[in-house]
Amino acid sequence: MTDRPNVVWIFGDQHRAQALGCMGDANVHTPNIDALAADGVTFSRAVSGCPLCCPYRGSLLSGRYPHRAVPGHQMQLPPELLTVAQPFRAAGYHTAYFGKWHLDGYQERDGRAVFHRVPRPRRGGFDTWLGYENNNAQYDTWLHGHTGEEEVEQHRLERYETDALTDLLLRHVEERAADGAPFFAVLSAQPPHNPYVAPAEWMGRHTPEGVQLRPNVPAVDWVRERARRELAGYYGMIENLDWNVGRLMERLRARGLYDQTHIVFFSDHGDMHGSQGQFLKTSPWEEAMRVPFILGGGRRYEMKAGTRVNAPINHVDIGPTSLGLCDIEVPDWMPGTDYSHHRLRKVAAVEDPDSAYLQLVVPTGHGDSIDRPWRGVATRDNWKYVALEGQPWMLYNLNEDPYEQANLAFNTRYRSERHRLHERLAQWVDDTGDVFQLPQL
Repeated sequence: MTDRPNVVWIFGDQHRAQALGCMGDANVHTPNIDALAADGVTFSRAVSGCPLCCPYRGSLLSGRYPHRAVPGHQMQLPPELLTVAQPFRAAGYHTAYFGKWHLDGYQERDGRAVFHRVPRPRRGGFDTWLGYENNNAQYDTWLHGHTGEEEVEQHRLERYETDALTDLLLRHVEERAADGAPFFAVLSAQPPHNPYVAPAEWMGRHTPEGVQLRPNVPAVDWVRERARRELAGYYGMIENLDWNVGRLMERLRARGLYDQTHIVFFSDHGDMHGSQGQFLKTSPWEEAMRVPFILGGGRRYEMKAGTRVNAPINHVDIGPTSLGLCDIEVPDWMPGTDYSHHRLRKVAAVEDPDSAYLQLVVPTGHGDSIDRPWRGVATRDNWKYVALEGQPWMLYNLNEDPYEQANLAFNTRYRSERHRLHERLAQWVDDTGDVFQLPQL
């Protein structure tokens, strides 16, 4: 058995940061994820640098910002770009990916994306890849891919998606336990993305009438009715995901791997669910932009049980941080920050950034989505500033106003903060080689 640590990524789709027991949501029971947080490090100010599936995933895997990788919905990750799988493989790790991909640029108007076959050269360089392009039907999920040199034909999963994908991951853990090689594995589940449907055991735990709404859901009948109805299923999906996280933790312990495995739990973006009168994603409000992010796993690596840090970890930082957990050199094509020092007993290579860069490069044009580009910055000291092209849009002091009820962007009393954050945003645009028309203040 190798002494090198393993890394497992577990991430759902549209799971907002606030929807966990350990984050104070009274609607949801997540004992396994809460236990992961209790023994690990929670990044309470983690962000989705682009709260939209394809751009986030492109940045997550390639380590590059959306304008350098996947700028918009249903756009392809350039196959010539390396991914996080390559440096893990170069270090002797077996790499595996299970689940939703959404990076091959398939246009869903041509048919169901779940039936689109992603060619092997466009599967990110993973040793094992069993996935699908996209699918919004959790009980009708079709997988294809490869294991080693063997191609796997398209086949229908026999169970609810999250359960079936976890089955594949558990089988993979058994194989790695047998061969003793270190591994990097990814579980990418579509739930709790809409449609908000969970297995009956979890779906029956929540009713629309029993859902407690966030204080920033306006008193508009149709907004509240829709939010309650959708959240009842959403929380059931999250509790099912939590159960599957527990299955993984139990299997790792049973095979003697838990103490040498880092479990990284996060999401690609959140879901508004009626907050600010909005639904779904693509907006920079907290419910869509904040994501859960927990570095957990074996207690051998902990610095302090239940640690919370305010570092604004972003999508481009997850690859470098995961490599840092294994003492693998971060390649120079990854511009993000290695935050692994918050989990390990080591000195940070560089000081944590003061902020994270936020973008919507190409709007989707979908209903319930923001229909114009924007750029923003979320700071470690808990301010947020967002601009449309040529126009300030949002300025919030989240220390005093966590539900974003007082937009200060047009209040002269906060002129100095607006200028400070505007200048920081302009620096992010310049540093990342982005192109965006910021307003004149």
